[in-house]
Amino acid sequence: MRTRIDAAIGGLRPTRANLRSDLIAGLTFAVVNVPQAMAHALLAAVNPVLGIYTLMVAVPVGAIFTSSVFMNVSTTSALSVATGASLAYIPEVQRTAALAALVLMVGVFQLLAGLFKLGFIVRFVSNAVMTGFLNGIAVLIILGQLGDLTGYRSRFANNVARALDLALRLDQVHIPTTIIGLLTLGLIVILLRTRWRRFAFILAITVATVLLVVLSLPFFGTLLDWQAVRTVGDIAAIPRNLPALAMPSPQLLLALVLPALSIAIIGLIQGAGVSQGYPNPDGKYPNVSRDFLGQGVANLAASVVSGVPAGGSISGTALLLSAGARSRWANILAGLFVAVIVLAAAPLAERVPMPALAALLIVAGYQGLRIEAAQTIWRTGRVSTAVMVLTFLATLFIPLQYAVLLGVAFSIVLYVAQQANQVVITEWVLKPEGFPVEQRAPNTLPSHRVTVLQVYGSLFFAAAKNLEDMLPAPDNTTQAAIILSLRGRTEIGSTFVGVLRRYAETLRAHDSKLILAGVDAAVLDQLGRTGLLSIIGAENIYPATPQLGEALNAAVAAANAWLDQTSGG
Repeated sequence: MRTRIDAAIGGLRPTRANLRSDLIAGLTFAVVNVPQAMAHALLAAVNPVLGIYTLMVAVPVGAIFTSSVFMNVSTTSALSVATGASLAYIPEVQRTAALAALVLMVGVFQLLAGLFKLGFIVRFVSNAVMTGFLNGIAVLIILGQLGDLTGYRSRFANNVARALDLALRLDQVHIPTTIIGLLTLGLIVILLRTRWRRFAFILAITVATVLLVVLSLPFFGTLLDWQAVRTVGDIAAIPRNLPALAMPSPQLLLALVLPALSIAIIGLIQGAGVSQGYPNPDGKYPNVSRDFLGQGVANLAASVVSGVPAGGSISGTALLLSAGARSRWANILAGLFVAVIVLAAAPLAERVPMPALAALLIVAGYQGLRIEAAQTIWRTGRVSTAVMVLTFLATLFIPLQYAVLLGVAFSIVLYVAQQANQVVITEWVLKPEGFPVEQRAPNTLPSHRVTVLQVYGSLFFAAAKNLEDMLPAPDNTTQAAIILSLRGRTEIGSTFVGVLRRYAETLRAHDSKLILAGVDAAVLDQLGRTGLLSIIGAENIYPATPQLGEALNAAVAAANAWLDQTSGG
């Protein structure tokens, strides 16, 4: 009975072997993401406290219901920016109620996507697209922390532009902030190479916090302005109480349907990136539809506490794994630790230096890079490489919700263009015993003999026109029979129909004939409806049969008999 219960709840019972690692990962996430969530709430144009409430609720709830063991369902910059744009026209006094309604609708859309198993849509997101997207996100995570790492506040909005702006104005960085950030970064790198690597992030944050407190004392303050180093408390004060329940405003639901749908799609796209980028401990990739459902339930729960929209967070997932997460309990414990920080350790958390948190996120971003996957795609071919590079650049320079869609669209266009031109034609030389010998098709059709052709590739659009140029030219041919094998073709395009019509008429003008072998019933119907059957002749069409080679052998026998009859005459 207990086994069945465990299976029903997805194996949520923690194991002793994983618990310590999950505790460390959850605590690390909570310390790092409390200020991040507050910043995301500011991007959404609402009270920063609502970002913390989202972590308390959405992170553990999402962990329970998603298929992905490691997916972190929390606040993200893309979701927050989209939310801020959606709420911009709503008066500030009504914004919290509108936020609850918006998040509720986001949850409903995502829940429906999961229930209707719409996870198949990620099949249209190729490995090249996802690799470009994940690498772009990783770079954005790294570049997005340079401001907090150095204390330089760029006037640009794009992270790449901010990084370039910083590189041109290194003389304006805040020296004490940069020292704390670089020391934290170096300490993390060193600790990750030791047996203390599981505690690397927490130890680095602790050392940086204590160091800043000491250096901020009056004695050291005379050397450098250490008190100007920004801390978590400088963003906003962390509340000392748990969230109160709130009910979304029903009258606002209808007006927020379209913004909610847009935000839901952004969250699902980001979540699909986590699903495809982070396999479960058993090596299998998660069920994307169930991940959709988990994100929906998480947002439904967040709406009850007036939280901001949450979704599959690539940076949050990367941070948890970097900190040693072993099971979904890392996310569950992360939400609990956020509540503990709010209730018991808010004054301490407010002392954490922002450059130290930036250093942690830079390391997490670096560990999220898919360098080997990118190298594999680079070696695979030009189309895959072009798709990956375009998606990577799009992720850096345009809103995230459009980056993946652009990559998918570009991938489809290039694939169609490639397949529409890809066609190969060969000649099968039949042997009395054994299989045919395949060789290059002749440029000129030989007279007084049977030529068997096999076509590989597409028979649509440009490929059909290319095939017409590849067919053996019958200019100086007389009394030849050419057999074109169509086995396995269930449909032909109008362009190919025109190619066959012209070729059949040209052959007839040279006392030769075109024979089609292995014709599918659906293709035979197309030949009849287009009038091509009467041009080629029904006697020259050999339908496909279950036995391989039967139609082709019959066509060859008929062609040889026709040649014998013609020569004899």
